[in-house]
Amino acid sequence: MITVTGVGVAMPGVESAAELAAASGPQGTVDPKEILGKKGLRYKDRATQLGLCAALRTVTDAGLHADGELTVEGTRVAVLVSTNLGNVDTVCRVAKTISEEGTYGVSPMDTPNASSNITASEIAIKYGFKGPNLTLCNGPTSGLDAVRWATALLRADRADQVVVVGVEPDNEIVRSLVGGPVADGAAGLVLERAESARERGSKVRAVIGAHTRSSDLATGVGELAETETEKPAAFFAPGTAADELIPGPPRHDLAAAWGELSGALGIVQCAAAVGALESGTDGPVWLVAGSDSDDGVATLVLHHPSRADVELVAH
Repeated sequence: MITVTGVGVAMPGVESAAELAAASGPQGTVDPKEILGKKGLRYKDRATQLGLCAALRTVTDAGLHADGELTVEGTRVAVLVSTNLGNVDTVCRVAKTISEEGTYGVSPMDTPNASSNITASEIAIKYGFKGPNLTLCNGPTSGLDAVRWATALLRADRADQVVVVGVEPDNEIVRSLVGGPVADGAAGLVLERAESARERGSKVRAVIGAHTRSSDLATGVGELAETETEKPAAFFAPGTAADELIPGPPRHDLAAAWGELSGALGIVQCAAAVGALESGTDGPVWLVAGSDSDDGVATLVLHHPSRADVELVAH
């Protein structure tokens, strides 16, 4: 059994999963200096700064860090980041400079930030995590896909804990690419096996249920319904396309409230779902990312943390 033992949120005006579940949209902006302090932020792009904020709150919530010190074996902690637009501003700026001035015009401060894995790498370096390190950037399903890859790492015993962060920045270049405002925030999860959580004395925030990956919405939701025995108490999905496929429970559309979430969507959905479960949602929460107009659809179920206690006792 794979559990969620940590949640962190760095969304405009929101600082916790419960606040995220109740929020109706952004208020203000996230100031990384207030969360991380001023030291070490210079030359880091906006996505990396936001990712570091969410990661700090996540690993602190999970007890992987206490008083600035790592409390677990760093070589057994993996980092997965989901972002489709993360450092595109840096990449475009570097490409423009090379086109106009040649490679000699490129600032050495920009070069590291042009790597698509920069946010995942910076999180690992700052917090001492030396396990597998990976960035996913494959469209709207990317966040839920990252959770699936995290569970695969845990089941394959490649890690004891996996820090999963979804982040997207808002800037002029990103807006020009997506045609509108982006959420400009991040959220994170810590996933680990239930046995590990019990050994560490960690609080289980949710239990990971079924996950599907399909080419269309009806197939993905149908496969989820065949796998899960309990009907959902709520579900998160962009737009209204899933309403007829999941009739009954209330739907939450985070993209409508926060703006384009892109690669951060699935992780922000997970964080909000944890907040909903902790605030009294009675039953599993289904998550849907992607649509028939995208190149794929991903689904995921989060169960109430009490399921971990029942299954561990039965085991």
